[in-house]
Amino acid sequence: MSSSPRLAGAALGTWRARQWAVAALGALATALVVGVPTDVVPTPLFSRAVPVQWWNYPALSVTAAVLAGVTLSTYVRQPQRGERSTAGDGSRTGAVGGLLTFFAVGCPVCHKLVLVLLGASGAMSYWAPLQPLLAVLSVGLLAEAALRRLSSRAECPVPASA
Repeated sequence: MSSSPRLAGAALGTWRARQWAVAALGALATALVVGVPTDVVPTPLFSRAVPVQWWNYPALSVTAAVLAGVTLSTYVRQPQRGERSTAGDGSRTGAVGGLLTFFAVGCPVCHKLVLVLLGASGAMSYWAPLQPLLAVLSVGLLAEAALRRLSSRAECPVPASA
């Protein structure tokens, strides 16, 4: 499956208000689903043992607003287009990217799995320095998923059957 920025841009140019609304709602939902439990979005429901790092905000913003919202909105059916196969369309890539974002922006000593595997000092010594790399990897995976999904929409549209 190709992932062309030119084709992705062409696909974005055909979007209607419904796709943009889903992109905005998807971005908000992603920001809340990832940001609230990790306490990047402050709430009285959760607290962090380690303060939020400066890079957590742009990582969450790029992931949620730009990439997750756009990727989610590619699942909205456009009435004038026919169906295409979704095999290799970036669905898994987007899901893995979203999950990595959660691990990237979360408190390093708040993840039970990390604590079990590394302990509190290991989480701070080994896991915390890896989190920015996870954030970059998650942005890359979500960007690839968005490009694949958008490119497949613009590549070879099949006319709707009557």
